Amino acid sequence: MNNIFTPGPTPNTVRAADGKVLTAPEGWVLLPPGDVALTRRVKEAGDHWAVKERKGRKLFSRGVWAPAATIDRIRTALEAERATEGYARRKEADDRRRDKAQAEYVEDFFGAVVAFLAFHRDHAELAGRLAHAVTDHATPVGLNSLHK
Repeated sequence: MNNIFTPGPTPNTVRAADGKVLTAPEGWVLLPPGDVALTRRVKEAGDHWAVKERKGRKLFSRGVWAPAATIDRIRTALEAERATEGYARRKEADDRRRDKAQAEYVEDFFGAVVAFLAFHRDHAELAGRLAHAVTDHATPVGLNSLHK
């Protein structure tokens, strides 16, 4: 059975690919999108309905309907896992690895912009300022730019 649906006409309904409107089973709740690990584990745990909505050419998740007991059990286990010291160390290592990769990308991007501009060496200072402006605009991740 295909378990991907679009939002239904009312909050507790979904629409199947054939247009049929289904009401969420008793005891099921909508897990909103946002926690990737929780969503993945809920989907792996068994029965669920993924709700996706197309906007233009993009497909956006609107959440996953699943048994409330399953979501609660997995959420509790995940919170306990995230509270461990090993998890915190692993997250810090992941953050350092991502920051290093991003810094290398920003540096490479800056060099590519300078090379693309191909200003005469008499205008190297201007090329550097322009390349920094382009790099700062084009490479931020999250809320802060990593390139100063």
